[in-house]
Amino acid sequence: MQDLQGLIDKTVTQLGFELVDLEMSNRGKLLRVFIDKLNPKDNKDSVNIDDCVLVSNQLGNVLTVEHEIDYDRLEISSAGMDRVLKKEKDFVRFTGERAQIKLRVGIKDESAQATETTLPRKTFLGTLRGVQDDMVLLEFEGHTYKMALNNIDKARLSPVF
Repeated sequence: MQDLQGLIDKTVTQLGFELVDLEMSNRGKLLRVFIDKLNPKDNKDSVNIDDCVLVSNQLGNVLTVEHEIDYDRLEISSAGMDRVLKKEKDFVRFTGERAQIKLRVGIKDESAQATETTLPRKTFLGTLRGVQDDMVLLEFEGHTYKMALNNIDKARLSPVF
């Protein structure tokens, strides 16, 4: 899987896109690739259908040459407005945006409703404030929490409509 991810990442990057996520399902027969623009003009500069077709055609050719990669269907998609955040640079890029973060191990709840007996908090919905010393800064209910990157289980943007 690591070799496949490296191959896809290299191919997608050469086309001017970023590999955001990769999913294999149906016993490896369905390969889903989520992409975003590598150097977007702004946060509104998103992937369109022509971008997906370009990546699909190129990736299809590359995967055909690599005979040990067995799949039946390849899907290329935009990462979407509620894209996942995985890398440090994702949290930096989307500073100021609203995000939902779920931690592996909870941290002390410092919100106004917390009491001495309040359990550690694992889920947060707040505004990203950047990254500092491998810690994601998230403003939540009037307090800025520091969350270790390696403690983040899942994180994704949560746009306001």
